[in-house]
Amino acid sequence: MAVSGLCALWYAARFISLEHTSVGGGPPYARFGLAAPTSASAAEGLCPQVDATYPLKHADLDGTLMALYADETFQARAFEALAGAIQIPTESYDDLKPVGKDPRWETFGVLQEYLQITFPKVFQTLSFTTVNTYGIVLHWQGSDTSTRPVLMAGHQDVVPVEPTTVNDWKHPPYSGLFDGEWIWGRGTCDDKSDVIASLHAIDALIEQGFQPRRTFVWAYGFDEEASGMEGAGKLAEYLEETYGTHGFEMLLDEGGSYGTPYGEGVIFATPALSEKGYLDVRVEVTTKGGHSSVPPAHTGIGMLSAMIVELEANPLETSLIRGGSPYNYTMCAAAHGPAYPPTVRRLALHAAETGSDADLADLEDALLAAFPFYSAVLRTTQAVDLVAGGVKVNALPERVSAVVNHRIAEHASVAALQAHYVATLAAVAEAFDLTLDAFGTNVSAGTGRGGHVALSDAWGTALEPSPVTPMGKGAPYEVFAGTVKATIESSDRYEGSSVVVAPLLTIGNTDTRYYWNLTKHIVRYKHLHNQDAYNGAHTVNEAVRAKGWIETIRFYTKFVLNWDEHQ
Repeated sequence: MAVSGLCALWYAARFISLEHTSVGGGPPYARFGLAAPTSASAAEGLCPQVDATYPLKHADLDGTLMALYADETFQARAFEALAGAIQIPTESYDDLKPVGKDPRWETFGVLQEYLQITFPKVFQTLSFTTVNTYGIVLHWQGSDTSTRPVLMAGHQDVVPVEPTTVNDWKHPPYSGLFDGEWIWGRGTCDDKSDVIASLHAIDALIEQGFQPRRTFVWAYGFDEEASGMEGAGKLAEYLEETYGTHGFEMLLDEGGSYGTPYGEGVIFATPALSEKGYLDVRVEVTTKGGHSSVPPAHTGIGMLSAMIVELEANPLETSLIRGGSPYNYTMCAAAHGPAYPPTVRRLALHAAETGSDADLADLEDALLAAFPFYSAVLRTTQAVDLVAGGVKVNALPERVSAVVNHRIAEHASVAALQAHYVATLAAVAEAFDLTLDAFGTNVSAGTGRGGHVALSDAWGTALEPSPVTPMGKGAPYEVFAGTVKATIESSDRYEGSSVVVAPLLTIGNTDTRYYWNLTKHIVRYKHLHNQDAYNGAHTVNEAVRAKGWIETIRFYTKFVLNWDEHQ
């Protein structure tokens, strides 16, 4: 899962858990003598749930396949298939040239050939199309053309392994080694495990003679960990041309997982129904050069530093919006989390009951105190990640710059962030007598005797926050949520008392950024227990628990069967 090339979270809800709880001080919690919901109806009002959804018409087929997936012979073949895919180092890099102009893409051809050899019936039975050479589209035509198809996505690429860390791995990063419990290697968590699991599900359905009523489509990109432009960017164009704008009933891609963040017993599945926006802002200062033996009071580097200090002294404010994804997730945790911090629970219930802005502000303060990660969830974040300037120690720098990375909150916008920059830096520019160009517009500041400062979209990759997927009565989301519950509750690994599906948002970006025109119903979810990922993604010792990964195959199978029955 990429966050524009970085993994800012394994998934947000994993961090908003008791592992990061440190409640103390803060607002006067004691004045709210409120208890947790004492009835199912009270909890339902705060966090609506659907029942587990099992295939009915396909019940016998579902039972046959669930028994197959429990068979050790099947599992051994499945583990071997994933291991083989892991052994192909399909790394994607930020500096890759377009397909056909960079030989580093060729590794994806090796993977594509491997997939066709490993799953011959899938590629022979379904309509197989390549997009931009390495993008894969699999089309399984249904008998009922009056229903819109369902799209499932994934990506074939992985983040590069840092060469200096190779010796830190328990097993080589592209070994695909299965040690009896874990399958090791880059891509076992992100995202080859999803690609291979979905192919296993298709293959098993074909083996059992399944003929779909609804059309199903799978799309696998190949540069999600970089920009996504060569993979999902081109796939989106093809899919929209082929199936039409909003031509799909639903899209499922990688995203949140499941686990027990608020005590054993109640399992929380946390799909993401939205993504933050994105903007990299370049702050560039140009000044007169000269010999450093006769310096001005402030060099360009000094001026730029003052601007960085001003930005960091004025971060964008957090905001808990009633009805937004973080608010809805909080209500689910408060309603259903057995070990959710009592003080935060009381404030959440009170804010929901009163509808008061003041009570909502108290809840926001409590969340920030209890779960520091909410600081990133509730605001547009900023991180000064790149600086450049100066060419020689005795020469005054004439052009210096910094790039600030932003993840734009669900309730915010690119324009609001740009306005924040003008409001924050105009006075600094004036103090240094700099003219100011803000995103192509001249802003009143200094005369220009001190130089010039320009604010711009560093790479031209500005992205608004995504649309939020509807989850009301009868929405496609309900088929997804019911399938998650059924998969977990029917597993022989299930030891909980209940399953809660609590949608949140992802603070990074997935390939779905290109797919907004395909459907309004986008769910980002990876059916893998948090504890089945050895060390998370994008770091050393990436590994997936083999038995836990079988649950992903079970989920994809039930998802297809449930959607095939859904009108």
